[in-house]
Formats: sequence, C-alpha cells, structure tokens
Amino acid sequence: MAVVLPDGYRREDHAALASTNAAALERARAGESGNLWITAREQTAGRGRRGRGWTTGEGNLAASLLLVDPAPPALAATLSFVAGVALHQAACDLAGPALAPRLGLKWPNDLLADNRKLAGILIEGDKLAGSRFAVVIGVGVNCVSHPEIAGPVPAGDFMALGVRMDAEALFVRLAVRMASAIALWKRGTNFAAIREAWLARAGGLGQPIRVTLSNQSFDGRFEDLDGDGRLVLVAPDGERRRVSAGDVFFPALSG
Repeated sequence: MAVVLPDGYRREDHAALASTNAAALERARAGESGNLWITAREQTAGRGRRGRGWTTGEGNLAASLLLVDPAPPALAATLSFVAGVALHQAACDLAGPALAPRLGLKWPNDLLADNRKLAGILIEGDKLAGSRFAVVIGVGVNCVSHPEIAGPVPAGDFMALGVRMDAEALFVRLAVRMASAIALWKRGTNFAAIREAWLARAGGLGQPIRVTLSNQSFDGRFEDLDGDGRLVLVAPDGERRRVSAGDVFFPALSG
C-alpha cells in the first residue's frame, strides 16, 4: 500500500544507502527542487553531529528531507528545532500513554527517554547554482536496536523500553508532523511559535546541566532558549551564557 504524504512532498525509498543525507545533497546538486524525503531501510555510513558516525540497522528509521531555499540563510539554522518538535510529536503519536510522557528533547535536537538517546537529527546545507541553497534534515531513530555510544548519554531504543515502534508507521507520522511544523515556522519568521513548542518538550529545563565544547566544559542551570535558538545557561556565579553549539549532559543523571 502506497504511503500518502502531505501535499507537495515526495519520497524516494531505498533498501540500503550509505547515507540518506548524502543522497539528498546529491539530488540537490543535480537540480532536485526540494520537498523530497529519502528513506532507507538500512544505512551503513550515516553521519551524526560533530562528525560522529550513526549507523542504522534494519527495523530502524533513516530518513532525510531535502528542502531548497526554505528560508533566508540566516534563519535556516532554526530548522533543527522545527525537526525536533516534529519528531517528538510523531514519536508521542505512536509511543502510547505509558512512554510518551517520558520522551523529551535534549538541546539542540536529540530525542531522549530515561536519559537514553533514542533518536538524533542532523542538519546539513550546501550552496547550489544560481544563488540557491539546500538544507537537509536527517533523522535517525532507534526503533528496534541501537548502536553503542560512548559518553554520559547512552543510546537506547524503543524496543528496549517495551514499545513496538514500526519504522514505516513512524515515518508516515513524521512526514505529517514535519510538514505542519515547517508551515508553522513560516520560513523562519515564526520561530517564536517553534521555540515555545520546543521549550514545552525540553529535557533539563531549569535543572543543572553540563555543556561540553571542543576545548572546554562548564556547568550551570539551563534557563532558556533564546530567539536565535541558543541555549541560555546561568553559571554558578550568576553569569548568563549563550551557547550556539555544543553537547549537553545532565550531571545528576549521568554521574
């Protein structure tokens, strides 16, 4: 039975790909007009944030959405929060009443349950001919299995949490939720609404967190998300810091 996507969106499905994000960027460079989902039932060389690998075995979800000129470039980065909200909504649609309240978002866009990473989102972009640019929203969800990840936030999967999460059913819900969230975002001019929705799902808000950058780490209290999507942290001395990129951990949970 064919999957019906929201109006204006199309899908290219594969048994296996090295990377759905890479395939989407290739389509963009070849002249693809955008609003194209690329999915694979197995992903062998996927990419995570900050150059990390992210493999996706069969039964899990690997999906990338190609957008072309979705917003002015200065606003396009906030698509990571659009995607986070959409993924959380889609997962809650299917997770059931026992697990859904335990799902949350870790800045900027990981999906967690019980301090385990169930899914990640990677946003990549590229300049195209004719002053156009492509943005790819890559989503990897651990439905039935998960890779081992070193560090204080281990990976997990829905199956291990006692929830049967069918990858195809999740993709259908994600496509619907993503289209709605992108429409609400209004080419970046209504990020305020996305910010509010993201904060309502944020893990660790108001709690102690640790932020790790490439060359330093610092602790504080997660106070807010600003109008540009930066994490606002209050240090022990009361100084407010705004973080544009980094890894967030919850010391109380990770030890």
